[in-house]
Amino acid sequence: MTTGVHHQDKDRSPIASRLFRLAALALVGAPLAIGVSALSGFGHRGPDLLAQFTAPALLATAALAAVLLLVRRVRWALAAAAVAGLLLLAAWPQWLPPTGEATPGTPRLRLYSANLWARNDDTAAIVASIREADADILVLIELGDAPAARIDTLLEGYPYRVVTPRIDRPSGAARSVIASRRPLEVIPDRPDGLHAVAALAQTPLGPVNVVGVHLTRPWPFQEQWGQISETMALAEIRHSLEGPVIVAGDFNSVSSARIGRQVRKDVGLVPAPGFPGTWPAALPAALGVTIDHVWRSPDLALTGRRLGRPTGSDHRPVVVELTRAVP
Repeated sequence: MTTGVHHQDKDRSPIASRLFRLAALALVGAPLAIGVSALSGFGHRGPDLLAQFTAPALLATAALAAVLLLVRRVRWALAAAAVAGLLLLAAWPQWLPPTGEATPGTPRLRLYSANLWARNDDTAAIVASIREADADILVLIELGDAPAARIDTLLEGYPYRVVTPRIDRPSGAARSVIASRRPLEVIPDRPDGLHAVAALAQTPLGPVNVVGVHLTRPWPFQEQWGQISETMALAEIRHSLEGPVIVAGDFNSVSSARIGRQVRKDVGLVPAPGFPGTWPAALPAALGVTIDHVWRSPDLALTGRRLGRPTGSDHRPVVVELTRAVP
């Protein structure tokens, strides 16, 4: 009887070991593919889609390494730690981009940027978030019908506004808004193919060009060239402007992936740090993906970036502070 049980345990052990190896290989291999895709710089839609999830994959892989170490699977723990190191290299550019050197004694400009989600009718949450941020300038993407109907309440204290026409979409009608405590001058003649709003804002730093954008979703929801052509249109806008430039909104891409590299190279802008994440708001921010960005021209320096109070949207708002950079 005892001998039979002993043989059964021995027979089970190789099967359990194989199953463990297969599971561990899958758990380590998936983030490895994400890290390799992010570091490769390959712009094809498949690797680019994987590269969007570098940050959450890093945190998940670090946790996996800790669990494997606790259960004394040292070799697998070391493998997971190595993959986490690879992912850290990939996430570093989006988490810690250069912030520029601030000119001493210059004023600060605070900007609030949020994708409010077109179907979000929680006007009270939006108002509370805007008031808590206490920003000089607001950039609002996907302003839906419900909050738009109460726009004077929503933007109390921001008398200067530039609002795009209402756009009917299957996901909900929406508008984009730039609002400011100081005068705004509309920047007209935006190129076709990009949903954007633009204004020259009078700020504590002097005149600053502010552009709000909402890029389309990446493949498989839209064609591969959708975001690329929209970023080309953004470059056309940016190069028509003189003086400091801020571009804020929902880019539907992390700053270190294909679109972020295109913005750096062709538009000539620098992103604010991308940690913690902005989407989806239902997850803890540390596990989120930063697809909502504030980009600046190099003549501006970033002095702070944080997430704003929830608005009822599936995106978290971003609040940044900027000043003049040392020439």
